[in-house]
Amino acid sequence: MGEPKQQLRYQQQTLLQHAIAAAAGVSDSWIVVVLGAGYELIRKDLPDEGIHVVHHPGWQQGMASTMQAGLRAMQAGCPQAESVLLMLCDQPFVNTQLLQQLISERVVQNAGIVACWYQDTLGTPVLFDQTYFPELLALQGEGGAKKLLYQHRDKVVAVPFEAGGIDIDTPQDYQQLIR
Repeated sequence: MGEPKQQLRYQQQTLLQHAIAAAAGVSDSWIVVVLGAGYELIRKDLPDEGIHVVHHPGWQQGMASTMQAGLRAMQAGCPQAESVLLMLCDQPFVNTQLLQQLISERVVQNAGIVACWYQDTLGTPVLFDQTYFPELLALQGEGGAKKLLYQHRDKVVAVPFEAGGIDIDTPQDYQQLIR
């Protein structure tokens, strides 16, 4: 991208601020933001209240290690948490309503995993019940938690999220978004 995508602006906010606002709209949320590369630059644009920022210098180890840094911080700061909702900042169409829907589906369907469904795949945002925390903490590499979605496919409740496939990975993606 040439710059941290967390700081790209969309609708008067950075992508990361937008993601935090979506999460903050969820009742009883405990928000952990994991930052790796560009920590100092990105951190200055975040509020001091209402979120827990984790500096993850090992971000180059892959998405699994980044997710685990956040999960460990959540377990330490909010040990009563019964589930974790994982999301990324580069999906600009994630909103509080979608996150609430994932939580509602967990309760209504008594589901251990609730994931978004878009472009013929399961993906983020995704909610994992605490029974999956050990498996999340055992993951390695770049793949992140997606591996578990397919290992436990029969236990996953899928929530359609058509706009989920729109994520910002290239300058062209960003230009298309702001147009």
